[in-house]
Amino acid sequence: MPRAKKPDNTAQPETEEATKSPETPPKAQVELPHSLSVRQLADLLQVSAIDIIKQLMRKDIMANINQIVDYAIAAEIATNLGYETRLKSRTAEGTASAISEIRKRRKLQVEETGNLQPRPPVVTVMGHVDHGKTRLLDAIRQTNVMDTEAGAITQHIGAYQVTVEDQKITFLDTPGHEAFTAMRAHGAQITDIIILVVAADDGVMPQTAEAIDHARAAEVPIVIALNKIDKPEANQDRVKQQLTEAGLLIEEWGGDVVCIPISAKEKVGIQELLENLLVVTEMEELKANPAGLASGVVVEAEMDRTRGPLATILVNNGTLKPGDTMVVGSTSGRVRAMMNDLGKRVKKAGPATPVVIMGLESVPQAGDLLTAVTSEQQAQALLEKHRQEVEERASVSARSVSLHNLYDKISSGQVKGLNIILKADVQGSIGPIEDSLERLSTDEVQVRILHSGTGNVSESDVMLATASSGLIIGFGVDSDEGARRQASVEGVDIRHYDVIYNVVDDVEKALKGLLEPELVEVTEGRAEVRAVFSATKSAQVAGLYVLDGKISRNSSVRVHRGEEIISDTTLSSLRRFKDDVREVAAGYECGIGVKDFHDFQVGDVLEFYRVDKAA
Repeated sequence: MPRAKKPDNTAQPETEEATKSPETPPKAQVELPHSLSVRQLADLLQVSAIDIIKQLMRKDIMANINQIVDYAIAAEIATNLGYETRLKSRTAEGTASAISEIRKRRKLQVEETGNLQPRPPVVTVMGHVDHGKTRLLDAIRQTNVMDTEAGAITQHIGAYQVTVEDQKITFLDTPGHEAFTAMRAHGAQITDIIILVVAADDGVMPQTAEAIDHARAAEVPIVIALNKIDKPEANQDRVKQQLTEAGLLIEEWGGDVVCIPISAKEKVGIQELLENLLVVTEMEELKANPAGLASGVVVEAEMDRTRGPLATILVNNGTLKPGDTMVVGSTSGRVRAMMNDLGKRVKKAGPATPVVIMGLESVPQAGDLLTAVTSEQQAQALLEKHRQEVEERASVSARSVSLHNLYDKISSGQVKGLNIILKADVQGSIGPIEDSLERLSTDEVQVRILHSGTGNVSESDVMLATASSGLIIGFGVDSDEGARRQASVEGVDIRHYDVIYNVVDDVEKALKGLLEPELVEVTEGRAEVRAVFSATKSAQVAGLYVLDGKISRNSSVRVHRGEEIISDTTLSSLRRFKDDVREVAAGYECGIGVKDFHDFQVGDVLEFYRVDKAA
């Protein structure tokens, strides 16, 4: 950003010409981020840092040149120095470039595949609870059913199609952004457009901000449905300002995000919303190949008492037909029947078409991929391949990004950016950390804050990190127990800090490959003292029974007596009967000697461990 020029306030001698012209020169404008340091503010305003510090002292704020100040304070200082200020949007430009990039990528895919035809868009609706997401979906569906097939009885299948101006639109009815992200975490990137429902009387709420971050992480265009405009307390301009601050600059304010005022309750603006979805679809140039065997993804699945396993499938490519042999995740079968969301049997389902299928041997999981095959042998081969992939995914360290393996993944071309989910104890900590981390971006590596918020690290945060190959930074907060378990399973790196400098320093070192390996403690085994022998006048040998794990000659050992640790040392000897041994497994007895400890008692529990470098 070009540096704003400081207005020239130097006093000039009055001239006759000057007195005739009372007009004052326009104020210089400066764009300020949500937070910045005293040094950065001084650079932007082209004054010395001492001048800024003096201004802060007048406000009873004692600061140094590295002190972080928020936008309100920085704007007041800039105004005092003769500037006009405005808040710099943190993510609007990044969103526009992300959408541009995904369009280029899709165009390349179109050119590479060949034999492609336009297909319906797949739309997911997100939003804060009680903002009208379900009512909007119902309004869209009811209007379409009444227009097309009066009297038809609809059934919930997790996805359905509507027809607008002879063009179809497919809607996914997901419970929320967590389900959307969980499907992405399984590799099911199936949404083309996201409708973000925001209540005009309530505005941008925490779940709205989360939905925006999840949508942005998926690099999917967002269309705003500004709902509840019929309410007396609705304030559209206030909500549009909040959306701008959240990084969504709407078209009428000079951005590229479509925003349609609606009332789902009164069914106002629904048709305009659908028509705008078709405009966005045209820009996205969505195409697929309807010929050949089908591939698709499971939207939801259940076990029906009379019909057996049922799965709602969204077809991606090809055409699915009754009689097709298919592999779906870890199960397989033959399509016995297919039904649409109106409960009618259909004979084929092309790209972006949702159908319920019967004929699977067992119930698959949401997000599982469907592949139609030509023979049972091919089905068995695919099932074996799926089993191997599941085993490979169990080795989470190979696919997960952590600060310790970040540089290697960047160097090998596996990673071109660092995606971070940031959770902090208070809102005031988020801005300075975000700005400090985003300034670490280079031409080679982009540091992106996918989502930020207050409170403990949650399972939803871990899902987003999994789906986006990101890591989580907790500042002054803990992690929920469920989040810790899930992070362990998925291999997500959660790092906790209490000092902003340490956060920035660790990330900067990781980007440069200079971060020291983290040491982790690995428990090898436990044993109980069953007898104590005197080896010499000053030394004791403990007779042990190994309770679990094993004891190794090179292990470190802690001696527990009740709740207290009375020694933390290393082994000096390990024997079975009279023989020196390298290790002793659980269920066996042995004798040990340790360094600098000679006060064993029967009943002491010994914990054996080693310290490794983190992967």
